[in-house]
Amino acid sequence: MSVAKRFTAVAGALALGSALVAGATGAQAEQIRWKMPIAFPSDLPGLGTPSKFVEKRLKQISGGQTQVRVFEPGKLVPPFDILQAVDSGKVSAGYTWIGYDQGKIPAIPLFAATPFGLKPWAFTAWYYYGPGHEMLQEVYANKGYNVHAQLCGIIGPETAGWYSSPIESLEDYKGMKIRFAGLGGKILEKLGASVTMMPGGELYQALQQGTIDATEFSMPAIDQNLGFNEVVKYNLFPGWHQPFTAQYMLINGDDWKAASDMQKAQIKTTCTAATMRGLAEGEYKNPKVLAGFRDKGVTQSLIPRKTLAKLQETADEVLATEAENDEDFARVYESQQKFQELYQEWERRAYLPPTLGENN
Repeated sequence: MSVAKRFTAVAGALALGSALVAGATGAQAEQIRWKMPIAFPSDLPGLGTPSKFVEKRLKQISGGQTQVRVFEPGKLVPPFDILQAVDSGKVSAGYTWIGYDQGKIPAIPLFAATPFGLKPWAFTAWYYYGPGHEMLQEVYANKGYNVHAQLCGIIGPETAGWYSSPIESLEDYKGMKIRFAGLGGKILEKLGASVTMMPGGELYQALQQGTIDATEFSMPAIDQNLGFNEVVKYNLFPGWHQPFTAQYMLINGDDWKAASDMQKAQIKTTCTAATMRGLAEGEYKNPKVLAGFRDKGVTQSLIPRKTLAKLQETADEVLATEAENDEDFARVYESQQKFQELYQEWERRAYLPPTLGENN
């Protein structure tokens, strides 16, 4: 047999072997065809866009074997009902800000946005390399939910809200009708505000009609899309209530168990990439949007440090009460606090201040 023929024979044998292995692997795991309702429109930067990234990239890296189909808010499941739909098996997956479920699972907001908590990159450090991911699965299981949660998006701080008149002191919150999510809402309730929750798509009309006096929702690149600056002109910073905002892909527990190791790895890897890309998108787009607000007559105010300190005192009281009332909340909050205390020394020494003219 000639060298050429021997090479062709060997190549053919290898190809056949590869095909048999691929066939065996395919036989071991069903193709994934999951419906995935999302809580935010898929065009919202960093908040909704990671869901479409996941949809596209999973199909690419799996050669079409692992696919999720994104359904826009309300098309399949109402935004606030995603957890129940995934838990019951009505859908196999959902993409959401899990802080919406604090009424059912008190500790959940700590994984979504902790007032005066960790910054985005520090939160991901605690989540991936600390106990965060495992704690989240335990929190769901302890409340009887059959779900697997995978961090699948994160953005930087929100603004502290949009108002029809300046906020000059914490007294201004007394009697205010405001949309405020998560633990931040409980803090404003303690300050005397009337806090309500509604999806982002309803906020423009609610502001316009006076149903609410003020609202927070997200970062500037998203708030602009929702048109808040067309109705009210006072935008407050910093977003003390959400230094990070984390989104998750929730997966029905039985569907997650049925997935192969390869499929699970594909989902984990894609969600990790989506998390990084979501953060990068927000950081890229926010500066330009923020500068543009000034040209549209928006007044951008900073909360004075003394007022922030008072806000933090109130936040500490609210979070301590939550910890007293729920064992999981206490356990997760203590873990985050310990890491934040340790991290602050590194942050203070390692990173440059915003401007070099400031005192160290």
